[in-house]
Amino acid sequence: MLNKVFLIGRLTRDPEIRFLPSGSQITSFSIAVNRAYKTKDSDEWKEETYYIDIDTFGYLAERLGKQLSKGTQILVEGSLRQDRWETQTGEKRAKIKVVADKVNILSSRAAAQQEEPETIPEPKETEDFSSDEDVPF
Repeated sequence: MLNKVFLIGRLTRDPEIRFLPSGSQITSFSIAVNRAYKTKDSDEWKEETYYIDIDTFGYLAERLGKQLSKGTQILVEGSLRQDRWETQTGEKRAKIKVVADKVNILSSRAAAQQEEPETIPEPKETEDFSSDEDVPF
């Protein structure tokens, strides 16, 4: 059997950090994932958004708890897990989550909101960089 998931999306909120009794960290967050499709009737493109809960554990959880924030775009590789519980009124509930094995940060929220690309000013004509020691970087 195969249980493997790859998702690209943006965090919908800042990560939530919790600790197990053993001291291991769990970092949880949710991402928004879009799906584009064409309708049969009008050949018009539509888009749906899905909100997926992600859990990370151990070192990955520690690292992501410090690096991620709302709006960050990430690539998640992991597997599906179903949590089951019973409410106080006796109703049985279940929810599918992704347990991440790997997470790559694709862009930050600041980069996503930046309207114009950052430009590096050109050196003034009067500057003379005749040797490597004079180069300002």
